[in-house]
Parts: sequence; C-alpha cells; structure tokens
Amino acid sequence: MSNNHAAAATEALSHDGEALLSFLERRRSTGMTALSEPGPSESELRRILTIAARVPDHGGIEPWRFIVLAGDARQRASEGVSKLYAAENAAMDPERREKFTAIMGRALTYAPVIVLVVSRSDALARVLVWEQELSTGAACMNLVIAAQASGYGTTWLTGWAAYSPGVAALFGLSGSEKVAGVIHIGTAKEIPPDRKRPDIDALTTYW
Repeated sequence: MSNNHAAAATEALSHDGEALLSFLERRRSTGMTALSEPGPSESELRRILTIAARVPDHGGIEPWRFIVLAGDARQRASEGVSKLYAAENAAMDPERREKFTAIMGRALTYAPVIVLVVSRSDALARVLVWEQELSTGAACMNLVIAAQASGYGTTWLTGWAAYSPGVAALFGLSGSEKVAGVIHIGTAKEIPPDRKRPDIDALTTYW
C-alpha cells in the first residue's frame, strides 16, 4: 500500500471512529409504548443479531441465544404472559392484580419486533458462570446498539416476566436458562429526552 493509500485509509478509520463515538454519546432508550411500526426487516434483524453475537466469549461457549417475537406471535405471547401473571400473583390485591394483568396483556404488542436474549450458562464449562453471564449482558448491549445504529428505537427490559418460571416455560427455556433481556425494537414516535447521566469523575479512580 502506498503512503497516500495508507493515509487515506487511516483518515477513513478516524472518521468512522469519531462517528461511532458521537453516536454512542447520544444513545438513549425509548420506552416500549413509544415504539411502533415499522420494525427491522428480516435481513436487517439477521444483521442485528449477528452483531449482537459478536461479543467477548471466553472459551467460545456461546452462553446466549435469541428468541424473536414478531407479527401475531407478539399478541399470543402477551396473552400467555398475562394469564401467567394473574395465576402467579393470586394473593395480590384483586384491583392491583387486574391492573397489572391488563398491562402484561399489552406489553409485548407495542414494538413490531421483540428479542428475548436468553442466558444459557453452563456450570460445568471450564469458564466461570460469571464470565458467561457477562458475555450475555454484552450480547444484549450489542443488540441494542446495532438496532439503534440501524435507525430504530429500542429499550432493554426485564421485570417480573424475566424471572417467572411460568414465562420461562412458555418460551421453552430449559431449567438452567434465564431471560437476560426483553429487547423491544421499533420506530420511535419521538426522540426521548436524555436522562441524568453518571458523574464519571466521581466514579473513576486511578490506582
């Protein structure tokens, strides 16, 4: 490569890097009720998931997998989750239970695409479970970033549904698997205001 070509390549990489940093500085979540059609196409989603899986993975264990909800599956999933919420919270105040059961019945219908990131850590693997779980968290974040870089709004949620044994069975999780993230992807109706961000100076020490 000539010096001119090398300089041009370096300049291009520098420009790309600055654009990425600027994007990350502006990144923010969009609430699930503020997401609507359109969502990513099949090819866009495949690319987003491919990027989501491109994370540090000590030992190449692949301690995560993805479950996609789109189309009519979202309504069926919401109805199933709603019934499970009512059944698993039978001791709750009836009015409060009815309110949240209704919320669960809509929760998976706002965004056109929802991805469940499933942690499938292997306790018998030579890599610590903690490291496998960190890799799963990285996959969640890569998925969010890839979706937003593709022009979509996203939010990464957990909540009751992520820890319910009934919901785990509904989505076919094995006994050792856990829902690490319920990631909603769609078009943001409006750009959400930024929230208060951490004070980096207060959180950083040099040893």
